[in-house]
Order: sequence, then C-alpha cells, then structure tokens
Amino acid sequence: MSEMPPLHEAGAVTARKGSLRGTVLAVAWSFLGIRRRADHAKDVAQLNPIHVIVAGIAGAAVFVLVLVLLVRWVVASGVAT
Repeated sequence: MSEMPPLHEAGAVTARKGSLRGTVLAVAWSFLGIRRRADHAKDVAQLNPIHVIVAGIAGAAVFVLVLVLLVRWVVASGVAT
C-alpha cells in the first residue's frame, strides 16, 4: 500500500492538473476492472483525486440511470410478462 503524503504535500496532490478526458477514461476503465499497471501508476501521478471522485460518482449515477431506463423500457414493452 502507498503511504499518505505528509500534510505539507497534501495540497500538492489536489493541485494536480489532470485532463478531463484522462479522468473520465481512468474512471471508465475502473468500472470495467481492467487497467495496465503502468497506466494506473501514470494516473495516480497525474490525476486530481477530487476530480476522480466526482467523475466516479457521476459515472455511477449514469450507470444507475441507464439501468432504470432499460428496466422501464423492458417492462413497458411487455416482454417481461
């Protein structure tokens, strides 16, 4: 496991400037559960953890919304009777 950075370095972690595309791709790969170790290490070094958390929550919300809409569509179509 990695150690927590000292308090004087904690601001440096949240000051990282990862791209929106990179953050979304890292979260998408995390949802699938497949990621190369080198890419993971690069993400840890570059991405802002706050952005990753927000993207993860947004991704989970979209996933749940898609599932709800899919179930409503299947039930409304009469296939599930």
